[in-house]
Amino acid sequence: MATIKDVAKLAGVGVGTASRAMSGKGAVSADAVARVQAAVQALDFRPSNVARALSLKTLGMVGVYVPEFGAPFTSRILNAIDAELRAVGRHMVVASGCGHGDARQQALEGMEFLVQRQCDGMLVFSNHLLEADLQALQLRFPRVVLLNRQSPALGERAFFADHEQGGRLAARALLSQGHRAIATIQGALDAPDNAQRMQGFYAALAQHGIDVKSAHRMDGGFSFASGHAAATRLLKRKDRSFTAVFCANDVMAMAAISRFTQAGLKVPQDVSVIGYDDTDVATYTAPPLTTVHIPIAQLAANSCRHLLNLCYGLALPVQRDFTPHVVWRESVGTGPHPAL
Repeated sequence: MATIKDVAKLAGVGVGTASRAMSGKGAVSADAVARVQAAVQALDFRPSNVARALSLKTLGMVGVYVPEFGAPFTSRILNAIDAELRAVGRHMVVASGCGHGDARQQALEGMEFLVQRQCDGMLVFSNHLLEADLQALQLRFPRVVLLNRQSPALGERAFFADHEQGGRLAARALLSQGHRAIATIQGALDAPDNAQRMQGFYAALAQHGIDVKSAHRMDGGFSFASGHAAATRLLKRKDRSFTAVFCANDVMAMAAISRFTQAGLKVPQDVSVIGYDDTDVATYTAPPLTTVHIPIAQLAANSCRHLLNLCYGLALPVQRDFTPHVVWRESVGTGPHPAL
């Protein structure tokens, strides 16, 4: 394998000149640049990342922790982060929750894995870590940025959407279509963003004197299986007077639509369903899913830019306004009451 010394020798220049010609940094004549480029092509020279890391004393690598790889949210986050990193010549190593222990322990082990890989910084997407965990991590590893969650410990290094407002928007969407008897399938109980969206949803209903019956409030876990099981429990209730269901994420909403259809109900003629997140597949359900759009790709991209600025002294623009909005499709129909 050719080295930079081989390139310099073939081009008839010094190693320093060859290095400057390839990096584009420093004064080099146009003739020298042309000869170096020709030598690079002739030798099929590929710079050594190891040598570069030793020279710069950095791996140019950012760690990313996500709970799992298969979730629709995760792919959008990783794609956005990868695009930002590659745009500035950096890359990432990703860890997910696996191994023994509960979700919190898996997250702690995943972050430890990234710390041991000597990452320059870390992006963390987890609802299971305690605030004390985040505080301890920051003290040990200062260049940490948190995704989709508020944190007093991390302050401005935490990027999040207004999930309470998202919940309010979901409620107003159903109210605007004349729905008053509403059921809910919430997500993981230990997820702060779930609590925020459900709080906003119930608060918006309460402003119009509407309360969701306790028998129509189902627990879920953000998964297909939990959404399907929750919809099954709703169908078994003696009181099935609800005309609409709010699901705390699209995955559970899709599963609920499937279960209702299996039971002979038509969506939205018999029951309307609204989801949350606006995942890529929401457009392709039958019927297409009305949902609350959360700009998670923009959130991930901007959190990554903030981390790049922290790690490498860059001045990339960073925004913090990630406003949700309702995306109307066909899973929500007109209810039996006048619209509010």
